[in-house]
Amino acid sequence: MNLADLNQLLACGEDSRNQFKRDATNADSLSAELAAFANSGGGCLFLGVADDGSVVGLDAAAVQRLNQLLSNAASHNVRPPVHPTTENVQTDAGIVMVVRVPDGLAKPYIDNQGRIWVKQGADKRHVTSREEMQRMFQRAGLVYADVVPVSGSSAADIDDKAFNNYFSRRYGQNNEFASQPLEQLLRNLSLSDGRELNLAGLMLFGRNPQRYRPAFEIKAVAFPGTALYDTRYLDSEDIRGNLLEQFRGAFAFIKRNLHHVQRGRGFNTLGELEIPETALEELLVNALIHRDYFTSASIRLMVFADRLEIISPGHLPDSLSVETIRQGKTNRRNPTLTEHASQILPYRGIGSGIPRALQEWPRIELIDDVAGNQFSAVIWRPEAEWVAKPYLTPEVTPEVTPEVARLLAVVNGEMSRTEIMAALGLKDEKHFRQHYQQTAISQKLIEMTQPDKPRSRLQKYRLTPAGMAWLQQKASKDK
Repeated sequence: MNLADLNQLLACGEDSRNQFKRDATNADSLSAELAAFANSGGGCLFLGVADDGSVVGLDAAAVQRLNQLLSNAASHNVRPPVHPTTENVQTDAGIVMVVRVPDGLAKPYIDNQGRIWVKQGADKRHVTSREEMQRMFQRAGLVYADVVPVSGSSAADIDDKAFNNYFSRRYGQNNEFASQPLEQLLRNLSLSDGRELNLAGLMLFGRNPQRYRPAFEIKAVAFPGTALYDTRYLDSEDIRGNLLEQFRGAFAFIKRNLHHVQRGRGFNTLGELEIPETALEELLVNALIHRDYFTSASIRLMVFADRLEIISPGHLPDSLSVETIRQGKTNRRNPTLTEHASQILPYRGIGSGIPRALQEWPRIELIDDVAGNQFSAVIWRPEAEWVAKPYLTPEVTPEVTPEVARLLAVVNGEMSRTEIMAALGLKDEKHFRQHYQQTAISQKLIEMTQPDKPRSRLQKYRLTPAGMAWLQQKASKDK
């Protein structure tokens, strides 16, 4: 580095890759700076420079002292040791010592007191969150979320039918005749430590995984417009169960909230989904298998009038970027879960999922949100399918009775009959059923959440697209 290069860098000020210090006298303080750089992609420490970028310079004795201090800090005060390089640049004010710290290959790096430091803007911070520590160990290949034991679980939590079907299909024999108890089979398959299930075992074959990990589900919502902040929605569901059940539930949710188009097929046929199913399958499986299971958050599936969004917890691992995954590069964040899920879900592996989805449907936007620790796939719907949605035009909304109008005004999300009656201030169930409920259903303004089980005690009601359109039309007229 020559003087011109140095001045150009100093003029830009401090950032996550460049730190200025007048001097260093304490090995512990210096080791924290070295560890933060090594944990955060590497960078340069400029000694002999004030915080404002002005050169104060060092003399030869100071440079000699700093070299010894740096050697001790890098080799004895950081674990594992880091290997910085130094370069001295002569200026009119004295020497500037440029210390280059490479991006660490054995993260996380810790100081003498066992603390993990990372860069945060131009400063550094101490990592205290357990989840963040776990992610750092995960990136280093020291621990994986999918093999962490789930406290309190056991082989008794396994869905015998699901596990038996998998075992028989993959290994050609029924697990009941494998001459080993279930606990040993699970351990042999790296799904248990012999006592407790690990996360892979729970999510793949657990009867009720959300009993132990309630956040590991899919929250699905369909909105009538294009805005996330819309207070009303067309459909919503918390999709729970093991990964196969979540995949099936999420795909069913998508299919009932997207359009089917004829594309040359006969008039009486159902038609094809407006977005190719293969693309949707690949993106759903990608979210379920490659999400960050150290982050206690749900996958979000949102259907809008113009797009579909699949948002999974965890940004891309260090070695991946949106561009590299578009080209087929992959990194198994959850290797044990992936190994078994590849035999259960429509997963083809080897990094081909994203390229295949893009080939089937190029209108997919991939967003790696590092700050928000999430990864999003935005699938844009065909414009012709949503620009002139019929349920947004006033002509198709029917005339309604005052009773039905009152009902539509109080339905918010999914509500039981009792909840709707309470909101309306009604107590006569027969009167409500005849003059409110049945009329609204016959006009297709509300619908049952379980139409196949009309007498179910879990039955609820929600607005249909036509019901939403009627309310929008009324709101427009009332303005």
